[in-house]
Amino acid sequence: MPLLQTTDLRRQYGNLPVLKGINLGIDAGEVVSIVGASGAGKTTLLQILGTLDRPDAGTLEIDGQNVFALNDRDLARFRNEKIGFVFQFNNLLPEFTALENVCLPAFIAGRDEKATRLRAESLLTTLNLAHRLNHFPSQMSGGEQQRTAVARALINEPAIVFADEPSGNLDSQNAEELHQLFFRLRDELGQTFIIVTHNEVLATLADRTITIRDGVVYG
Repeated sequence: MPLLQTTDLRRQYGNLPVLKGINLGIDAGEVVSIVGASGAGKTTLLQILGTLDRPDAGTLEIDGQNVFALNDRDLARFRNEKIGFVFQFNNLLPEFTALENVCLPAFIAGRDEKATRLRAESLLTTLNLAHRLNHFPSQMSGGEQQRTAVARALINEPAIVFADEPSGNLDSQNAEELHQLFFRLRDELGQTFIIVTHNEVLATLADRTITIRDGVVYG
């Protein structure tokens, strides 16, 4: 059974249908890219797959859970524990250090503080940020900030990580390093990634590329 499975997902805004019956299965350990022209529905699809928005119709199962059968409170808990996010502009909190930013989702989940800090340190070290644990985002480069965001996405050992244009704000060298990082984490941790991107290199590197066109997926 796929780690993520959608059946006939539909979403429209007013009279405009954006998703027109999305049927999609993604296996554990896959790195999947989602591509398509601006306005094709990529962001809407990612928001629904990431449980940030609810569809008008259809179902989404993640790790065996029919997520939209949950009430808002239980869905928020599921999202925090099972899903990680990496955004184009990293969304790190400027008043917290790298270590504190990474720890936040685990603290929200009520996890043990000491164990959380140890895992955060381990993740940041794995991502070559051991020298940045106590630095604030403003004291880090763009690439370092984005790797910190990746560590934050991984802190709760999520079933799946969604990335929305993760290298869109990086120069070519940092973008390449970030791309390779996704595949290293897949190989070393068995992590699953779904990545919305306009970057053709990253899309080509993915195990599978899904194209969304006029609200329908191909691939």
